Amino acid sequence: MDARNDVVRGLGFALAGFALLSFGDAVVKSMAGHWPGSAVGALRYSFGLLGLAAAVGLVEGRRGFRLPRPKLQLLRGGAVATATFGFFMAVHLMPLADATSITFTSPMLTALLSAWFLNERAGRPVWIATAIAFAGVLIVLRPEVARLGIAAGLPLLAAVGMAVLMVANRTVSGLASPLAMQLLVALFAAPILVAVAVTMHLSGVPAFHADWPPISVVLRCALVAFTATCGHFLIYMATTRANAAVIAPMTYVQLLVAIALGWTFFGDVPDEATLGGASLIVVAGLFLWRSQRRPKAVSVGE
Repeated sequence: MDARNDVVRGLGFALAGFALLSFGDAVVKSMAGHWPGSAVGALRYSFGLLGLAAAVGLVEGRRGFRLPRPKLQLLRGGAVATATFGFFMAVHLMPLADATSITFTSPMLTALLSAWFLNERAGRPVWIATAIAFAGVLIVLRPEVARLGIAAGLPLLAAVGMAVLMVANRTVSGLASPLAMQLLVALFAAPILVAVAVTMHLSGVPAFHADWPPISVVLRCALVAFTATCGHFLIYMATTRANAAVIAPMTYVQLLVAIALGWTFFGDVPDEATLGGASLIVVAGLFLWRSQRRPKAVSVGE
């Protein structure tokens, strides 16, 4: 009974964590037109870096600021910076549900990158799931490509960034505490995002011009940093109470919350194509999850 209660509590933590992440995404979208997505990402991660540094200092002291395998930490930070830039720019340009749906191709991309770079076997389920997911992406993107052109690929850029992060995380697993690992990501991601925001501001393109932000934008960036940190912490707590394979499907709560928030606050009513494409991506993810739970489909190193 205690084990079952732990699983139930774990699922509750996961539900709250993933919902918080979507709430933060909606707050990011609310800043569209007020400040460029590139600058929003830079300020959000700057706040995150300060908060995580304070938390690590209080919890772990000086030992929490070690830098194991710096090149891989730089890769992790660069991957997060890429994902943040791609997604923040995407939600400023397209419906929240569309951008969120496309980023859920990340598990399939992670499986492919693991096969290429970690020599993990990519079996038939990976290729089937990838094909289904990208069919869903094409359906979701169809109207956005016509409207946005190449910018419609920004959520895919975010998905690639998250996939690279997942692969890099496997190679540094256990080198520091989960809290310190979050700090190391922010330590590299924040300056990269600041550099990108400054470069784009100096490019002269009006859409990337970042004046001093109004206080409402500053407060919203701080709120996103706080909710994202809390969301990731809740998801981590979930994995301490239930197997990660049990928790994984709960990530699709993000999509449901994104659809609800986009519909309620931004008037983004999903059409049949968006719902159909998103359903294909979810089906692909659940198929991949189920295949990886079977002993015969477990990849080397899992």
